[in-house]
Amino acid sequence: MATTRRVIPFEELGRRDIGRVGGKNASLGEMTAHLATAGVRVPPGFATTADAYGELLAGHGLRGRIEEQLGRLHEGVLLDEVGAAIRSMILAEPLPDALRTEIVSAYEQLARERGREAPEVAVRSSATAEDLPEASFAGQQETYLNVRGSAQLLESVHRCYASLFTDRAIDYRERLGFDHLSVALSVGIQVMVRSDLAGAGVMFTLDPESGFPEVIVVSAAWGLGETVVSGQVDPDEYTVFKPSLKDPSLDPVIDVRIGAKRRKAVYAAHELTQTVDTTGEERSRRVLTDEEVRLLADWAMTVEDHYGCPMDLEWAKDGLTGDLWIVQARPETVQSRRRASTLRRCRLTAPPGEALVDGIAVGEAIGRGPVVALDSPVDLDRFPAGGVLVTGITDPDWEPIMKRASAIVTDHGGRTSHAAIVSRELGVPAVVGTGRATQVLHDGQDVTVSCAEGGRGRVYEGLLAYEETETELADLPATRTQVMLNLADPSAAFRWWRLPADGVGLARLEFIVAHQVKAHPMALLHPERLDDQDRCAIDQLAEGYLDRGQYFVDRLAYGIARIAASRWPSPVVVRTSDFKTNEYARLLGGRPFEPVEANPMIGWRGASRYYSDGYREGFALECRALSRVRDEMGLTNVIVMIPFCRTLEEADRVLDVMAEEGLRRGENGLKVYVMAEIPANVILAQDFAERFDGFSIGSNDLTQLTLGVDRDSEALAHVFDENNPAVTRSIEILVPRAQSVGRTVGLCGQRPSDDPAFTEFLVMAGIDSISVAPDSFAAVKQHVAAAELKGYGADRRGPAPKSPRHRGEAHQERRERRIVMTSKRVLVAYGTKHGATAGIAEQIGATLREDGLDAVVLSADDVDDVRGYDAVVLGGALYAGHWSRKAKRCAERNAGYLKHRPVWLFSSGPVDSSAEQHDIPPVRAVAQQMESLGAREHVTFGGSITAHTPGLIAKALVRQGKGGDFRNPERIQTWAHHISDELAGLR
Repeated sequence: MATTRRVIPFEELGRRDIGRVGGKNASLGEMTAHLATAGVRVPPGFATTADAYGELLAGHGLRGRIEEQLGRLHEGVLLDEVGAAIRSMILAEPLPDALRTEIVSAYEQLARERGREAPEVAVRSSATAEDLPEASFAGQQETYLNVRGSAQLLESVHRCYASLFTDRAIDYRERLGFDHLSVALSVGIQVMVRSDLAGAGVMFTLDPESGFPEVIVVSAAWGLGETVVSGQVDPDEYTVFKPSLKDPSLDPVIDVRIGAKRRKAVYAAHELTQTVDTTGEERSRRVLTDEEVRLLADWAMTVEDHYGCPMDLEWAKDGLTGDLWIVQARPETVQSRRRASTLRRCRLTAPPGEALVDGIAVGEAIGRGPVVALDSPVDLDRFPAGGVLVTGITDPDWEPIMKRASAIVTDHGGRTSHAAIVSRELGVPAVVGTGRATQVLHDGQDVTVSCAEGGRGRVYEGLLAYEETETELADLPATRTQVMLNLADPSAAFRWWRLPADGVGLARLEFIVAHQVKAHPMALLHPERLDDQDRCAIDQLAEGYLDRGQYFVDRLAYGIARIAASRWPSPVVVRTSDFKTNEYARLLGGRPFEPVEANPMIGWRGASRYYSDGYREGFALECRALSRVRDEMGLTNVIVMIPFCRTLEEADRVLDVMAEEGLRRGENGLKVYVMAEIPANVILAQDFAERFDGFSIGSNDLTQLTLGVDRDSEALAHVFDENNPAVTRSIEILVPRAQSVGRTVGLCGQRPSDDPAFTEFLVMAGIDSISVAPDSFAAVKQHVAAAELKGYGADRRGPAPKSPRHRGEAHQERRERRIVMTSKRVLVAYGTKHGATAGIAEQIGATLREDGLDAVVLSADDVDDVRGYDAVVLGGALYAGHWSRKAKRCAERNAGYLKHRPVWLFSSGPVDSSAEQHDIPPVRAVAQQMESLGAREHVTFGGSITAHTPGLIAKALVRQGKGGDFRNPERIQTWAHHISDELAGLR
């Protein structure tokens, strides 16, 4: 008979042991046993088992008595009465002697290893149904910190057992349909990290609001981590970009937000812990350095890679040693379950007026109803369904109420607080960390809570109208004309990552300067020119910065980086600042640096500022921020765009200034575009093209200056029209002129979103790209596809040229004949480096390049991200009815992005002529990939085994005379031309 194990050290556990020790403890064991060699540090400890819990329930009929109480719940007895009765029964039942002995023995062993008589430990509950991918029981049971001595330890373990039947835990299991008595409880006992002397927090290996998978978000506060999880503090937040994290030469920290951190949890003299106020210095200071953030992010990626899914982790820093530790890890259970192919959006349909309060937006929805302001949880019957819960903070006791609310608003907490985590899981919009909601909002007041406006959530007076839409992204058509996004708010950039956009056509620096920097750059550099009031405001704004210019660079760089990361590696066109003088003057400290102009719209703006004495230093800060994003953070997809450039001489002067500040066109792949918004840009298009890599049409300014109409004039509003023939003719002139010398042309205005006819005109004019607001993307994408279909038929191709010509001349002719032709980048990936597959891939790539496409051939192992490609051809070798594992893994790794691109699959296999004699249907593994990815076609080519093919089997076949090369170059080339026909539209 097997011996019952009641206590097991972490190093003997793994994730296979969830049934024995619960998800939390199994995960601690998994990391201890398997990730220590990768440098991940986990404090030592041990766990009680589910068998030990079973022995407790077996004593004196405890299990049966619990079952009777649960039956009363289903008969209508109140939850709090049933829960209290069960907890009392468990606490009245003594822990079995064998369990007590084993816990004390394991604790004493831990003490000997630590060299201390009674080391402080954390005692955490771990349910056997906890931390599953489909459900998170985190926070449902109790945790006790700073537990010292055997007696205190045994008491804490006993209380953990009882906490399996807290009201919130019972309610949660009822809601998810879990059988209460089939869920056992394990207790983890882990050496405490002295984070009371330093800091602690949580990490997600994706953005917890949007599910954007390319970042790691680290939250941090002073003291023990319970203040972060409970929502008592507004923590620091650090965002790390995963692709840059892989390169040790780059700085992957792309955003830093310093939270208020007004409270911290520390050890108490007579209790376990206590919460105290932080000092002013602690509130303004970062908890973690960039180096510490990077180390934690490295560990988070290691854990995510090991588990194969997004993770939610807790970390702590020891204030005595300075060491960092991972103290918990669990699968992320909210965003990872969302359908990636569906985009759900809410928006207010009427102007909302001023917000009553605002805070951090959780979720992307809108809720409304009467305010129910509470200091503590109440009976469910006293909380009306659909009410808006307003309170200071929440903890798990609030959950039965939270699930009845239409929205949640709290005074305290950040994106990783209890209120935020639970509201995400429930799908209820929440605004957390408002600071004053309980003071401003009152019982019965009708309000609308909006989390659909970016990173800030707002509460408005009244029950406002709103609409919800769902877009099936997989149903959006592919288009030859690129459809890109216009983005301004960095905090909202990650929300749109699921859109199959071709990049960002316009990111405006003005929004970042106004809302994140919040000050005129020259005022930061020259505070001596400010009055006392503005100087004081500047001091408060840039507190902690000795170099005020660095404050500007940091805030601007973080904003740009979030936008650039959201579309990596697709291009992101960032326009340098284009405030008018009256707008600059309204920035904090701006008035001493801006002249009063009669017509700022055509005054000192855009390029003319960048080389002038009055703003040259400010532009240098912009350049420093852009350089930091590209060269230090590694976001080289950023393209710089210069606005309102009037003359060629002005263009030269601006480019010279940029070069002096480290932004040299062509260096490190830097492209510089120019806004085409002045008639001079059209008339001298080919001259401007010698200085810039592309054009972006600003239709508002181009219309204004072509027609001589002030676009802000109400009296002339009826004259202002982008469809005026003078404007459209300018576009028709610019496009072929720029493209004849290899320059791209896009348009970034509102008109395509409002006018399908104007979109059709742009498509027929041969525009390379159209940039629109994210909420208009789906409609414009469909309008572009319809225009292409109308103009060129089902394959969206124009007629082929009659004879080969000089590339520039032929390109111009195609544009002038309104043939939509966009350079496409194609990835050809192969699963096996040796043998037929690689050779076939190389021939396909060469043929595509001959056809004028930008084809890149890579091993499937080297393909980490397919978003930089417009189409993918993926091949693998066949062996014994199986497809190449490397090709299969590449497809699975990139499945979310491949679904939105045209994909072709091929196989190499039969070492005979059968592939030439008849079409060979795909094997089952390939057929599954075709269905999963929506691949357009699969072809099987003959294989190749020669004396140069590695492997014992290959060499044996050659010796037996069974080898040979059965690839047919002509057939491969024909198939590649077929792909070109679909992609490029030219034979």
